[in-house]
Amino acid sequence: MVKTVLFDVDGVLLSEERYFDMSALTVWEVLNSSKYLGLAPESFKTKLTDQEIGQIRNEVFVHDRVLKFMKGCGINANWDMIYLAAAYQLIHLLEQVKDELEDRIKGWFTNEINRQVLLEIGNALKGKKVKLDYPKFLDDFQAAEPSKLGLLKHLDALAKEKFDVETNMFGKADELWSTCEHASQEWYVGDKFIFQSTGRPSVQTGKTGFMSDEKVLAPKEDIAALFETLNEHGIRIGIGTGRPELETIEPFKALEWLKHFDVNHIVTADDVLKAERENSTRALSKPHPFTYILALSGKTKTTEECLAEKLPIENAKDTLIVGDSLADLLAARKMGCLFAAVLTGLSGQDARPEFEEHDADYILDNVLDVKDIVLSLVKE
Repeated sequence: MVKTVLFDVDGVLLSEERYFDMSALTVWEVLNSSKYLGLAPESFKTKLTDQEIGQIRNEVFVHDRVLKFMKGCGINANWDMIYLAAAYQLIHLLEQVKDELEDRIKGWFTNEINRQVLLEIGNALKGKKVKLDYPKFLDDFQAAEPSKLGLLKHLDALAKEKFDVETNMFGKADELWSTCEHASQEWYVGDKFIFQSTGRPSVQTGKTGFMSDEKVLAPKEDIAALFETLNEHGIRIGIGTGRPELETIEPFKALEWLKHFDVNHIVTADDVLKAERENSTRALSKPHPFTYILALSGKTKTTEECLAEKLPIENAKDTLIVGDSLADLLAARKMGCLFAAVLTGLSGQDARPEFEEHDADYILDNVLDVKDIVLSLVKE
């Protein structure tokens, strides 16, 4: 009998599309806005239609081929995707003027590139015939080791190959990464929440934020009815997500979903980061089961108690975990819990063979199908 259902968020309840839109817009901004590199400041604006956003995303990520390539190499964080795409275009642009700016390029590539340095590089490129080439990313990264670290280190390898510069600046993902991360948060949380999210004001004001305009994976009223039905049958519900707390709670408020949850059963990336700081030698994000163990406990257990939990957990089949990724499935397997795979993530129906191969207990077309499964198990 199922007593608890724990949901992932992205790819299950909310579409990942807004994160990918945000990622494309950030790369576009960092390259074109006068606040950053400034290649085409006249084309930049913060108010865009969905059609314009789609056009930018198709250009920057080459109809999502670049996104899928990165995800296939184990890049799951949008911030890393943004950084890789923007840093590569910076290398590509400077390659086109390496004879004219050789000494300055060596200086830029052996120190941290922050926003002020981007402005400096942008001024150096003014009047020069350079052009972006987003598809070239796919060609130049074919030789990279297919992992997050491998792709980051490949940026340093490209600097060596194209400029004969020995550097580890790109692989560290430090100042330039942070610059891109802040711009992306502006797009996602908007002016209203940027200081709460980052502790810093907006560099580029005028962004309302996608957080209040999420795309849901089923009608929001139907998802609310699912939560209500589960609650009415005495089934506890919770969340285990890689999103930060702000980016979980605020959309749930806007969608009028939060009232169905005890917030102590909502575990986010902030909880995981806090636990990792307490245990600095361990990575606790999924597929590690920490997120779901803490959510199941209602945050009554300490980090040490969650990590000491004997696996599989006691009465494991009383809990159903609902996710869209292999990481969710592996976390559920370690806990011994039931797992329902939902085919509404980035891969859609193409994810079915992988879930079948790993023997998911249930494979669902969308999250609303959870109700029939759970109610049938309640009756058993």
